[in-house]
Parts: sequence; C-alpha cells; structure tokens
Amino acid sequence: MTSTAQPSMPEGRKAHPEHIGHVIFITASAAMGGFLFGYDSSVINGTVVAIRDRFEVGPEILAQVIAAALIGCAIGAATAGRIADRIGRIQVMRIAALLFVASALGSALPFTLWDLAAWRVIGGVAIGMASVIGPAYIAEVAPPAYRGRLGSFQQAAIVTGIALSQLVNFGILGLADGDQRGELLGFEAWQWMLGVMVVPAVIYGLLSFVIPESPRFLISVGKDQQARQVLRDVEGKTVDLDIRVGEIHEAMRSDRKSSFRDMMGGRFGLLPIVWVGIGLSVFQQLVGINVIFYYSASLWQSVGIDPTSSFLYSFTTSIINIIGTVIAMIFVDRYGRKPLLLVGSVGMTLSLGLAAWAFSYKTGTGDNISMPDTQGTIALVAAHSFVLFFALSWGVVVWVLLGEMFPNRIRAAALGLAASAQWVANWVITVSFPSLSDWNLSGAYVIYTGFALLSIPFILKWVPETKGKTLEEMG
Repeated sequence: MTSTAQPSMPEGRKAHPEHIGHVIFITASAAMGGFLFGYDSSVINGTVVAIRDRFEVGPEILAQVIAAALIGCAIGAATAGRIADRIGRIQVMRIAALLFVASALGSALPFTLWDLAAWRVIGGVAIGMASVIGPAYIAEVAPPAYRGRLGSFQQAAIVTGIALSQLVNFGILGLADGDQRGELLGFEAWQWMLGVMVVPAVIYGLLSFVIPESPRFLISVGKDQQARQVLRDVEGKTVDLDIRVGEIHEAMRSDRKSSFRDMMGGRFGLLPIVWVGIGLSVFQQLVGINVIFYYSASLWQSVGIDPTSSFLYSFTTSIINIIGTVIAMIFVDRYGRKPLLLVGSVGMTLSLGLAAWAFSYKTGTGDNISMPDTQGTIALVAAHSFVLFFALSWGVVVWVLLGEMFPNRIRAAALGLAASAQWVANWVITVSFPSLSDWNLSGAYVIYTGFALLSIPFILKWVPETKGKTLEEMG
C-alpha cells in the first residue's frame, strides 16, 4: 500500500507558497484547452435530435457525424507532440485556439451534413492537440510536490467544460421553448449551442500570450536564461537554478527531438512504458464513459424518460463528474496514482454491472418504451455512480500519468501516441453504441463492465507509481 506521506525532497524541489498563485494561473490558463476539449466533446449531446431532423438522417449516419470529431482528435493528438517539440508548447496552444474558433463558427453555420462533419473534424484536431499539450506543458512547469494536483487541472477543466456545455444547452433550449430547432435571433437553437464555443476559444488564445514557454523546451533550443527565469517564477527564488538547469540538461543530454523511432523497442515493437500509456488510454474509453456525455439525453429518452428530465439528468451527471474530479485532485498526491485507479475500477465495475441489470428490464419499442420504476431508479443511480467513480480515478489519473510517466526523450511523442489511441477507442465506442443499444442496451453495458473488470489486473501488473518523482527521475 502506498504511504500517505510525501517523500522527502531536496530544498530545490519543494514548492514555495509565494509562487503557488502564479503557478496556478499558468496551469489554469493551459488547462483552458481542456475546458474546450470537454465543451466541444459534449456540446453535441444537446443537438443530436435537431441535427437528425434538420438533415433527415438515420442513427448510423448520425453516429458517424457525432464521431467525426474523434477522427480529428486522433490526428491532432498524434501530431501535437512532435509539433510542440519543434515550435514550442505555447505555439501549439495558439494553433489549437484558432482551430476551435473555426470549428465553432463552421459547425454553427453548416450548409450540408457533411459540411458539419468536416467542421467537427477540424474541432477534433484542436481537441486532440489540447489533450496532448495541456498535460505535457503542466507537467513541465509544475513543481514536483504539486504536480499531481496541478496536472489534475486538465481533467477539472474538461469536466467543467462538459458541465457548462450542458448548462448552456439547457438555457438555450429554454429560450427556444424546449425546441432544439426553435428560432433565436434568426438561427435555430442547436446552431447557437455549437456557436457559443467561440467565446472560450478566443479566451484560450489570448491567455496563451501571457503565460511562459516550458523551461524544458527553452533549454532544448538553447534559451537557458529564459528557462532560468521561468524556473525562478514557478519554483521560487531559493531554488538553486544551476542545479535545476543542470538536471534538465543531464536528462536531455542524449536526447533528440522525440519521434516515433525513439519509442521503438521491446518484444512488441514499442517500449513497454509506451504500451502501458496506450493501455491506460484505451481502458479509459472502453468502459463507455463517453456514452454518457455524447448520448445521455437520447439514452434516457430511449428508456422512457421525458426530454426535459433527460436534459436535467445530463446536467446532474456533469455535476457528479466535477465532484469526482475535485475528490481526485485532493487525493492524487496524498495517496498516489495506482490506489485511485484501483478504487475507480472496482467502483465502475459494480456500477456498470448494476446498470446492465437494470437496462435488461427495458420493454416496448418506438414511443412506447418503459422500465419498471425500481429498475429505472437503479439505472439512474448506477449511471451517476459510474460517473463518480470514473471521475475520481481514471478521468484524472490517466491524464496525470500520461503527462509524467514517460522519459524526457520520448514524453511528447509518447503522450501523443497514447492520446491518439484514446481517441481511436473513443471513436469505436461512439460509433458502435447506437447499433449496440438498438440490439441490446443491457448487452452494451455488460461489455463495458467487462472492460472495467479487466482494468484491475492491468493496473496491478503494469501501471507505475509516479507520486513525488521529478520528471528527470522517470528514466
């Protein structure tokens, strides 16, 4: 069992309270990419019915449009690390902000269904970039003693974006008298839902001009003096800058710009630690978490819950998501990464199993679908419990681990590959759920339960504990 005590550190590695406010501002600014990640991923939930009616498409085509963003996510995640190693972390944030703005405007004003899908792909590229650059930048700027909690800002921002998107959707729906296609100022309600994201995207872009570049990137391009200033600002005046810069130089001495070739090795083509990162990413998605955030409104309507209540339950699961994330932020540095993952996997397995049992009582077809009151209540409780256990464990910890578990020489590229695998798994779940739920909703949740159960031995055998270590100690 991991000790609750923080390991002792040299004075130069301890955080200094007078600098924490500055570090939190930098971290929160970088995590705005995570906010947009969550917002853009989830906002589509409130527009599904309107898009289906506007473009007169069936569930299979609709699923492809919803999942189109995930294709872009995989592309953005796979390329962001290498781009960041060449032009810097901050420049990648600015590129992502521009793509978010373009996607929001284009998605709100599409000419055709495929036009909408193309703008969703562009937004997906921005999400993929943000999913990589946020954790990498935060891990490289944060003092080691606070890195777990600061790293969890990324997930906190994601779940806040998810919740706010649902709240904005609910508010716009109210203004449109409950009609997703109701007209507001010359546009349909669903168009406003997609277009509002332009505001946080612009804020993200502006913030990228007031936060510093990563000290590790600065040192990698020979800007040691600028790196010293950043390290002084985030770790304190009492830190021995010669030692810190020397540590980073030593860790990077034999490094090249990270590339796919650097990750090659081992029995299965990639270094074992890279496979662990991919495994974490894939398991995070295969438990079906994004079914809740992409399809929750239509999911609850499919088991007989009225549309207004279904939007309310979408919002309440988002609030539970935030609560779980706060719990993880409090405990990730106190108890470590692996214990939280294990608690989450056990809780998710039980919750998903209970949901699968409850959904097996669904009866009827078309507009005459219903569930017994007891099973309906249990399904709602189980869904909220699942989100809670995911948020306090896998939702936060995976991003923390991906930001810190890889050796310096491959961090950006390995994080990009792992995040790309995550988006591919997300795409599989997203496009398969409509067909699975039409076939057997309970059966779909049995599959998700199986993956949650399999994640337990994966954690025990292969996932490393990184609590309290500097990035230079990761190999």
